[in-house]
Amino acid sequence: MKRALVTGITGQDGSYLAELLLENNYDVYGIIRRSSSFNTGRIDHLYRDPHQENVRLWLLYGDLNDASSINKILEKVQPDEIYNLGAQSHVRVSFDIPKYTAEVTGLGTLRILEAIREVGLKAKFYQASSSELFGKVKEVPQNEKTPFYPRSPYGCAKAFAFHVTVNYREAYNLFTCNGILFNHESPRRGETFVTRKITRAATRIKLGLQEKLYLGNIDAKRDWGYAKDYVGAMWLILQQNEPDDYVIATGETHSVKEFVERVFDRLDLDWRRHVEIDTKYFRPTEVDILQGDSTKARHKLKWEPKVGFNELIEIMVEADLELAKREAHLNAYPGGGAELSKLPFGSGRVLKF
Repeated sequence: MKRALVTGITGQDGSYLAELLLENNYDVYGIIRRSSSFNTGRIDHLYRDPHQENVRLWLLYGDLNDASSINKILEKVQPDEIYNLGAQSHVRVSFDIPKYTAEVTGLGTLRILEAIREVGLKAKFYQASSSELFGKVKEVPQNEKTPFYPRSPYGCAKAFAFHVTVNYREAYNLFTCNGILFNHESPRRGETFVTRKITRAATRIKLGLQEKLYLGNIDAKRDWGYAKDYVGAMWLILQQNEPDDYVIATGETHSVKEFVERVFDRLDLDWRRHVEIDTKYFRPTEVDILQGDSTKARHKLKWEPKVGFNELIEIMVEADLELAKREAHLNAYPGGGAELSKLPFGSGRVLKF
């Protein structure tokens, strides 16, 4: 039975990846930061499902800012595969906290790679790279050979992480890979990210829970896919015989405005009555268009996206509409049916080294 170590396991991608790995009979270890509150909502079902009593998932306290904790975890777990999904991943926020973004998103990757080298692991390593590497794009669409031109502290940190991953592959003969994933969304996307912000707000507006949605640059164009499809590509990348770097994308591009129109149309709403532009959501340096060419991944990995743009919107709207209905019910009947669930940590699955 293989062992996989996942940083960022409580995030959107981490939760879907954990499900995939467990389905493939892995022992899964996830690194979480110690804090005064739990942030495990996306993976709680893996503990609470009565039909998954034997789920082999453990959470470990660690931090990408702390090299000693990373080394200690690698020594104890001895993983076969490592997926580095942990990061300060919000592009706009990276302008507000650039040093922290560089520490976690950039140097955090180096700390893991150096720990692999120091511990002497033969583990395969996956680095979550980003389409934000391309920034002010040199060509459309972008592939593995397109020059980088990051336009944010986040993009710059990801560029460092990409290159140091390649460097450790070439310098130390490690199995290290980059997955350059273009935007990928789901109902598990954080509510501050634009797609989820839109579906969450629109469904609340539909039920009278909210009146306005404030957005920044709605002319920006992105290549949007489904997160569950994309974690499948992550896994496939580490199943290859040789390490390499891959662009993962749908090859289609749509504007934020188009995303808004489709969501509001789905709910029979006029978006112009509810959406307002707020300049505080604009980036100091904008990325106008991102469109990926995943030809290499489709040929070598035999990967292709299963969920298209319209179906993605349907999945997200349906999920957020249910969430808004529950919210409306609780507003109408305060406390009705609301109860605190048992936290997953009661099972003693958090390991302390």
